[in-house]
Amino acid sequence: MRIATWNVNSITARLPRLLAWLENTGTDVLCVQETKCSDEQFPYDQLRELGYEAAVNATGRWNGVALLSKVGLEDVTPGLAGGPDYEGVQEPRAVSATCGPVRVWSVYVPNGREIDHAHFAYKLQWFEALKAAVAEDAAGSRPFAVLGDFNVAPTDDDVWDTSVFEGMTHVTPAERAALAALREAGLSDVVPRPLKYDKPFTYWDYRQLCFPKNKGMRIDLVYGNEPFSKAVSDAYVDREERKGKGASDHAPVVVDLDV
Repeated sequence: MRIATWNVNSITARLPRLLAWLENTGTDVLCVQETKCSDEQFPYDQLRELGYEAAVNATGRWNGVALLSKVGLEDVTPGLAGGPDYEGVQEPRAVSATCGPVRVWSVYVPNGREIDHAHFAYKLQWFEALKAAVAEDAAGSRPFAVLGDFNVAPTDDDVWDTSVFEGMTHVTPAERAALAALREAGLSDVVPRPLKYDKPFTYWDYRQLCFPKNKGMRIDLVYGNEPFSKAVSDAYVDREERKGKGASDHAPVVVDLDV
């Protein structure tokens, strides 16, 4: 079974590449972030032609998450129960479902913007709510994973130059502590480091030739419980999909399971 996560940075803009990637890779379940569309605009028909059902939590031009599955979608839960609002709205940042033998979440953790911004406090509150929401599934006997764009680099090795990020979000002790607390719910990072290269980044800014210069960050993660982690047979970042015209600024992260 092949499960992946990919921040597509607009599913409408990325649709031709997304459809081709799904067909070429044979992915069974894809967790999508930053759909940037309403439910009515979501490409259900095109995905259905490839054999994918879709569970979507999307409300408009910002944020939005989805689960695409060829192995079934059951017990779909849109949103984050107990999650905080931001400016009076619970943003569409989470969706979960059972896909065949596994239970998965697709999450798009708030960016945080700046350390002294209200969005940063919201980000930490969102992490607390996520930990509470996944605790039961994480402790269960069924393979379970939270996949997505966590907007946190877990260690200094997960950014191209730590000095560049001094005083900025994504690398602060508070954010890394929130990520560590999530792991304490019974989850672990299932993508090994190093992979086939020293810096398995997943995100590179469009500006200043960051991708050709490999000035990136590893912020797209797959956190699985013990049954999920034990079933992992391979994992990789698909850097090729970050190349070329019309690419997202994130690369897919792919995990193969023996289940």
